Amino acid sequence: MTAVNAELTRAIGAAIRPSSRKIDFSHRAVDRCAFNPSFERRSLQAVGVTGADGSGSVDGSSGGLTYKDAGVDIDAGTELVRRIAKMAPGIGGFGGLFPLGDSYLVAGTDGVGTKLKLAFETGIHDTIGIDLVAMSVNDIVTSGAKPLFFLDYFATSHLDVDLAEKVIRGIVDGCQQSDCALLGGETAEMPDFYAEGEYDLSGFAVGIVKKELVIDGNNIVAGDVLIGLPSSGVHSNGFSLVRRVLDRSGLSLKNQLPGNDLTLGEALMAPTVIYVKQVLDIVGKGGVKGIAHITGGGFTDNIPRVFPKGLGAAIYNNSWEAPPVFKWIQEAGNIEDAEMRRTFNMGIGMVLVVPKEVGRRIVEDGEHKACLIGEVVGTEGVSYL
Repeated sequence: MTAVNAELTRAIGAAIRPSSRKIDFSHRAVDRCAFNPSFERRSLQAVGVTGADGSGSVDGSSGGLTYKDAGVDIDAGTELVRRIAKMAPGIGGFGGLFPLGDSYLVAGTDGVGTKLKLAFETGIHDTIGIDLVAMSVNDIVTSGAKPLFFLDYFATSHLDVDLAEKVIRGIVDGCQQSDCALLGGETAEMPDFYAEGEYDLSGFAVGIVKKELVIDGNNIVAGDVLIGLPSSGVHSNGFSLVRRVLDRSGLSLKNQLPGNDLTLGEALMAPTVIYVKQVLDIVGKGGVKGIAHITGGGFTDNIPRVFPKGLGAAIYNNSWEAPPVFKWIQEAGNIEDAEMRRTFNMGIGMVLVVPKEVGRRIVEDGEHKACLIGEVVGTEGVSYL
């Protein structure tokens, strides 16, 4: 072990030890339900049905920026998953399930994508680790699994111990929010591989759930309702498009977000909400049939992943208030509604599918700032009412 790595290990050990340091969770999602809608069945006259390509139009044409313009092809990613599933059946869920006695171990892995570029530009490194933990633990909790432990991978050309310690402290914070252990990790110093001052991150989480309690969506039926848990903002997906919009706008990350007291950098770097405790609390009270983590692909691609064949989602327009950063992204990038919905979470980071009476209980309870955002219908795809 080099002297530099030894110093980082010492710093990580200090970060993991219990501390009286008060953690600021003010970045967490706020109550953005626009109204308390009736749970009586609504008219199912869709005003916008998302096309197969997510464009909302037959040819997918758009006058504004798209995620694909920014270099990310969601359809190519979906095709790769389809091909992998042929080689390894069972791939394609939010987490991978491995049988262990009367339980399943549930595993997930992810990174934070090009949000790292904004971390480099803003110098905000102490919350990017929260994003890293969130992306994996939010995936595995969709099966009803309680996270057990987390592992991280930190790679850079030249190890800056002070910077790395800030990143790891964020990871520790994320693990505390998830009630899971930071079990270990790998620090890779790779000269000439990354630009000076830059690094890459990956995370890996493992959880556990009893076999009879696993949430798999198989018993979802038309008439069930969709309950949304609010996001803190963009979370950790869509940043290639965000960066393209920022370039087009002529603004910098130090400029104020229009109509807000935050800078663009602060709004965009708001850490991903970790939903573990909220979701497990709701699951523990019964009635949850399916859970979707809203990441890349937005509602369009993620909600249908939990449905049995033949079912789809009808989303109630204006049933929650999206954080102001999304309005700025859409206007500055001249981005169509359908493209926004397929790229970003739009203010809802987790969706739970429950019977109507359970949905009423969750919303009226008010504890988790949950919103009734739609219902399950007998037509595949995602439509907007």
